Formats: sequence, structure tokens, C-alpha cells
Amino acid sequence: PSYLMSASSTSKVQIVSELFESLQAVIVGRLEALEPSTKFTHEHFHDSVRGFSHPCTLAEGKVFEKAAVLFTNAKGEKLPQAATLNRPHLANQPFAATAISVIVHPRNPHVPTTHMNLRFFVVHETTSVWHFGGGFDLTPHIVYEDDARLWHQHAHEACWSSSQYSEFKRNCDDYFYLPHRQESRGIGGLFFDDLTLKSFDQCKNLCASVGNHFISAYETIVNRRKGITWTSEEEEWMLIRRGRYAEFNLAIDRGTKYGIQSGRRIESVLASLPPRARWVYGHKPSEDSEMSKSLKYFKPNVNWISNVDNLVDK
Repeated sequence: PSYLMSASSTSKVQIVSELFESLQAVIVGRLEALEPSTKFTHEHFHDSVRGFSHPCTLAEGKVFEKAAVLFTNAKGEKLPQAATLNRPHLANQPFAATAISVIVHPRNPHVPTTHMNLRFFVVHETTSVWHFGGGFDLTPHIVYEDDARLWHQHAHEACWSSSQYSEFKRNCDDYFYLPHRQESRGIGGLFFDDLTLKSFDQCKNLCASVGNHFISAYETIVNRRKGITWTSEEEEWMLIRRGRYAEFNLAIDRGTKYGIQSGRRIESVLASLPPRARWVYGHKPSEDSEMSKSLKYFKPNVNWISNVDNLVDK
């Protein structure tokens, strides 16, 4: 299979780590450029057994109530169960991994929450088994159709082809879904796992493309919406939607489970949770409000791009 490689697994992890660290610096800088009142704090944690992490976090800003851009370079003796669901034969194998994870919770209900994650695993056997995973998604509290179209246009441009965009979008719709609510977490984006198609370099370049399109799309949307005045009803709605976000991360998300199972630093594992959230019994937004209208979009399989032109394979 294409994911069986004889080249040095250490060099692969190092190559991807350098990409993710560079991407972290770019995203931190571009988010800070949107936030006039505060900066990210930087921490560095070294563990001779488990690896290295560099969490960057921001709190109580004027535009962003909370943001985290986390980089990790980890190793372990046994792959956690959450990392081997699709390939259980790899369970309990020693591994190395590197990842970047981004979460932004805005202060303004008209600015959407967003999330991005990119990761790379190498499993050490007689030969090295590697794969990439990741993607990005958007969780608006109040849906603006032009923002959603822009988001998915960038998602489309990040991919090798239109068929790949369609596959990754479908994966995202399927994954970021709350079955107990029968609703999607937001309006989706891209999601892929166990990616070994084409060559290592092509998969790595896809991750770079995903990361760059993510921040370009999000900063455009933030600039469009950050100056809108909001009401107390809209803020309450944002907090209720954040509750849905927390439900997904704590009950469903494989990344959270992986972090806990692998013994990662718990502050980083749970950094994606919102700083405030509400659960209001039987809450319904005002009829004919933009909040109520937004509910129709929190479902899978919404087509945000019409007349998608075929891309030339990269």
C-alpha cells in the first residue's frame, strides 16, 4: 500500500513539524492583527518521554473572547484507541505524531466560531506506516449566506480536485454532527483522516494549502462582521450555540478522546472549550429572527457552491 514507506520516519515527522510550526506563527500573527486589545501568550513544554508542545493562547480580547493555536510534537509507546479506529491492527504500536490545532471563540455573535486541525502520524513497525488527517469547519451563531459561500469556496480551492472537496465536505458533514440533537455543529468545511493518497510531499502540501486557505477565509469573515452591534438576545443565542459546541467536543470528538487517552496536557486538550456557555431548557429564538432563520442551515448536505468547476489535479 502507498502508506508503507522505507524512508526515515524521524525525518518525515521533522519535515511536517517544521511546516506546522511555521503555520502556527502565521495564524497567530494574522489573528493578532484582527485583535486590537491583547496578544497571544506563548508557552513551551518539553518532556523527554512524550515530546514537545508550544501552546499559544489569547483571552478576553475585544474581538476574540478566547483563541488557541496549539502545536505539539509527540511520541508514545502505544497508539491510543481513538487514533486507530479505522485501522485497529495498528493499536498498541509505538508512534510519533505532530499536530496543529486552532480554535477561536469570538466575542461578537455575528462573528463565527471556527476550528482547524492538522495532524501527522508515523507508526513504527518493520517499515513506517504514516498518514495525515485534519480539516477545518465554521460554526456561525447567525448564518450569513455570503460568508458560508466564501468559506466553502476557500475549502474547494484548498483541495486537489472538486471530487476531493466533495468527499472531504461530506466527511465533515458526517463528523461534526450531534445525533442527540439531530443537527450539525455548524456549516461544515473539510475533514479527512488516514490520508495516504499520492505521495508524502503531495499530502504535506495539501495540509499546507488547507492551513493557508483556512486563515485567509476566516480573517475575511471576521473583518466583515466584527463591527456589527449585537443585542443581549443575540449574545444569549451565541452562548446557547456554544453549549452545542461543548457537547460535541466532550461527548463525540475523537481529538478530545485521543488527547485524554494519550496523557496529553489537559489544559491543551480542553483548550477548545468556550469560556462561557449556556444551557437553557426549551429555548427557542424569536420567530422570524436571523437566529431562528439560521437553524435551517445547521444540517448536513447543504450545497454552498453552485456550478463548481473541475480543478486540475495538483
